[in-house]
Amino acid sequence: MGLFDKKYCDICGEKIGLLGNRKLEDGNCCKNCARKLSPWFNERRHSTVAEIRQQLAYREENQSKAAQFQITRELGRDWRVLFDDAHGWFTLTRARDLTGDNPDILSYSQLTGSRLDVEETRRELKRQDKNGKQVSYDPPRYAYSYNFDLTVTVNSPYFDSMSFRVNPRPVTLESEAPRGFSLTRPIDPTYNIEYRRCKQQADEICEAIETARGKAYAAPEQPQAAPAAPVSGPWTCPACGAESAGKFCEYCGTPRP
Repeated sequence: MGLFDKKYCDICGEKIGLLGNRKLEDGNCCKNCARKLSPWFNERRHSTVAEIRQQLAYREENQSKAAQFQITRELGRDWRVLFDDAHGWFTLTRARDLTGDNPDILSYSQLTGSRLDVEETRRELKRQDKNGKQVSYDPPRYAYSYNFDLTVTVNSPYFDSMSFRVNPRPVTLESEAPRGFSLTRPIDPTYNIEYRRCKQQADEICEAIETARGKAYAAPEQPQAAPAAPVSGPWTCPACGAESAGKFCEYCGTPRP
């Protein structure tokens, strides 16, 4: 077959347009079918047609769960970490319309952990001298930026982690050393309000995930046995054969069975 021969999607059967082919291990997938896959899934090129069809069936079932999702707790600003204690479900999304966006709905028992990575980058600040040249300050000054990247690890047949950035924009700090001193690091970033807020939010998410995991593995409460209904009406004494109505035989005193 030639490079520009017509191709058809092995999933839906539709003709694949120019630049619309998404290669599979043993076939082709159109961009519309590929768009329906989990956003956390990155093994498409190493997946077979059968495996993709299986995942798309899971995604249809997942959409039904998304429609039933009842938010009992919400954390995060840009990325929303949502919990549904009624069903024991968890999801991570930027969307407001869960049914339309169809984020992966996972059970609490599928959560395996979480990890926060605080990324720091440093950039030297320059000034312009009288000749218009960029030169260093004396002592040097630096701008530091921080990002809070959180990874949720899960047990899913299609992906094993969900990573997102807690802060919608980098937390930036600038250092300025007193004259005669060289400052290679800024003031402790924990003094910065935005830094503390992002760190606190990330910690709350990690704690909420651990709480959800605990709920999944907590021993279910044993239902209490209903109290026995009081026995009433006449009964025949097994000892003497007389008929009585109380707790004891009226003739021989034998307890009611």
